[in-house]
Amino acid sequence: MSPSATTVTPDLVPVLSAGKHRNPRKGACFMEMASFLAGEKWSDRPKCTHPLLASMARLVNDALTDEERSRIVMLVPEVVGLTGDALEIDVALSVRAAATALPVVSATRQNVLAVGLLTSLRMMDSLERDRPDLRDRALAAFASAPEATAWARRYIRDARVRERVFRRQTAPHIVAYAVEGIAVACVDHPADRLVELLTGAIGEVRDQVRPSSTTTRSALWSEATESMISAVRA
Repeated sequence: MSPSATTVTPDLVPVLSAGKHRNPRKGACFMEMASFLAGEKWSDRPKCTHPLLASMARLVNDALTDEERSRIVMLVPEVVGLTGDALEIDVALSVRAAATALPVVSATRQNVLAVGLLTSLRMMDSLERDRPDLRDRALAAFASAPEATAWARRYIRDARVRERVFRRQTAPHIVAYAVEGIAVACVDHPADRLVELLTGAIGEVRDQVRPSSTTTRSALWSEATESMISAVRA
């Protein structure tokens, strides 16, 4: 296991809260804390993390309760440095989100997510390498919602979206709709599914960009905690 995957929990870690905060005194969401760890200007949209991954993290953060949010706080250091411009990142995250949500969301949401998943797979066709693992995820999700899948195939037919549109609009909408759908789905333990989705997404991007940092989570949190306490007391 690499040092960056160390899971030793420090004695004190900041408490995450929902929404956007003007400064550390008001609290911190997942990505605001990431901006702090990265040494960037306080923001929930820091440059240190891929925009789509950051969007997913914000959505999951806000969908969880205060108690549930404690389950993702130690993932914050993992997103620092996880960024890149490869289309495969956007495709992979949108496939993961849609495939996770499609089997459990309401029927009306299934139609939309089936369209999004099909669109993502068609965008995958333009990638330099194939991703059988992602295709298998998608096929399993389609099998769980045959009516929505059939409707989606009729709806989009041979339509495709341009890469720029996919990055800026389609993929973010898929991720948002998926997270929102899971959060309100009539299933047991939706929080487990959201945490698993975010954890898998972080691992996906990490595998693609392979950041060189070897700083442990514990070291990052110790530094962040000291800095945040100083900021709050200032």
